[in-house]
Amino acid sequence: MVSLQKLEIELQELFKQKQYSKIIFEITSQTEDEERSSFLYNLLGLSRISNDIKNKDSLSMALRDFKQGYLKEKNTNHAIDCLANFITSSVLLMDLEKDYKFDFSEIINFYELTEKFCINHRPINLAMAMLYRRLNDAKKLILHFKRLIESKKFDSKDLCNYGYWRCFDKDWKQSDFFNFGKFLDQNLKVVPQNQLGEISKESGPKIRIGFLSADILGGHSITYFLKTILSNYDKKKFEIILILNNPKEDQSTKDFKDLVDETINIWNFDNVSAVNRVRELKLDIIVDLMGYTSTNRLEMFKNRTAKKQIIWMGYCNTTGLKNMDFIISDPNLIRSGEEKFYSEKVIYLPKIWNSHCGFNFERNENSPPFLKNKYFTFGSFNNFAKINSDVVSVWSNILKKINNSKLILKTSSKKHASERIKELFNKSGVLNSITFIEREKEFKNHLDQYKQIDIALDTFPYNGVTTSFEAIWMGVPVITMAGYNFNSRCGESINKNLNMEQLIAKDEDDYIQKVVSLTNNTEEYINLRKSIFLDAIKSPLFNTEDYSKSFFESLRKIVQ
Repeated sequence: MVSLQKLEIELQELFKQKQYSKIIFEITSQTEDEERSSFLYNLLGLSRISNDIKNKDSLSMALRDFKQGYLKEKNTNHAIDCLANFITSSVLLMDLEKDYKFDFSEIINFYELTEKFCINHRPINLAMAMLYRRLNDAKKLILHFKRLIESKKFDSKDLCNYGYWRCFDKDWKQSDFFNFGKFLDQNLKVVPQNQLGEISKESGPKIRIGFLSADILGGHSITYFLKTILSNYDKKKFEIILILNNPKEDQSTKDFKDLVDETINIWNFDNVSAVNRVRELKLDIIVDLMGYTSTNRLEMFKNRTAKKQIIWMGYCNTTGLKNMDFIISDPNLIRSGEEKFYSEKVIYLPKIWNSHCGFNFERNENSPPFLKNKYFTFGSFNNFAKINSDVVSVWSNILKKINNSKLILKTSSKKHASERIKELFNKSGVLNSITFIEREKEFKNHLDQYKQIDIALDTFPYNGVTTSFEAIWMGVPVITMAGYNFNSRCGESINKNLNMEQLIAKDEDDYIQKVVSLTNNTEEYINLRKSIFLDAIKSPLFNTEDYSKSFFESLRKIVQ
């Protein structure tokens, strides 16, 4: 019989040499299932997927190996490694195979049996966070990133994820975001100054502005707002440089390149190279459109890339960075006296913090669906991550109070993400009143789905933005709730700029009452819907020319 200890040492060396096929052969030919340790099972599973992590067959076999390895020893370090890889591989297979039958209960049961042994185990916490990200369960995702931070086993990406997902948490107030931002700033890496070029202090005849984003791709919501200003800037006064941070480009990317003076891509650049490349552009201003989002380059801003650095749009809160000079807002989002909770100076645009470029489709006023259906249909096309237990409770109460009413929910997430939502609504006793629909591939068809909606229901504390603009474009009123910081007041700012303050609820009870009141006064509702359709295009929400003037005038002032 082969010495397992000797075999493990030999195989470990082969793994370092990336001889994965040989490892698979040696383990399967020299050992029986019952002989294999958790270490061998883990090595076998990793070897199956190391050559091609997107191979469904290899992933399926690896899953069996990781599961067996975990069950073999349960609470040893090698068994916990198997569990972490089992969870991660399950999520990867779920991403690859739309109809993959994912047994959440099994994974959660395994984790709960092992939890006390791995609270501070980095791979386990990352794997569970990865799982709950796919399920759009913000509360549980936050828990695992919090454990990484508390155990001091985190990197800057973990911190950004934690900060971003706290936007979905009503218990985090603006002071919490501010304090966390300072903590993040302290933990971002700084490039030694001797590795960096100088920031140009010269001023040219035009103001040079760079916009940094990883999301200039077709269908991404940010493109509709960025296009507003890139289509309306004065080329005699400004030069615009688009800084991409994405390995792929599509037709939308190419279209944006045609709108600006220059484009570069820093995706393959390390932090030192990226900072130096951007400094070479001699920018007066750089505008970050990513913030804490997953593809961010915040460490660049920690080192400073331009005379002035601004955060706008992609992340609706403070970054905490000392070198992030400004945040673009409006008076509805950051109230007078609240500036102290933002590390950045606030640039107050006069009306709204962003403006939508609209859609290349003819606008036609649509009759309210309830006239035909004889019942009211509510809808939310927001990401399921924004739907928490409080939102479910409010929406469920609305459905119970309004006879025969229906709710349509739509998300681009995979079907597994809807399971959590279905469970919450089922507990509230209203699941039969809810229809789940998939996002249409053709964008016009996506917009047409708003024709099924009488009233759009906003999420809280993380409001919808793009979805609210879409609903209003189609003439659908949006009920929102007043918030306590930037990301929880987006709906408030949108409705105020539409002169629809009557659609802003002060609290959950008021939210329910406003919906009930609208449905009880059908004539008032029909007139309100008509007003929204007629007034939307003239409002600050879609007045791109006025918005662009105020945007660039605000930026001009900070460099003078």
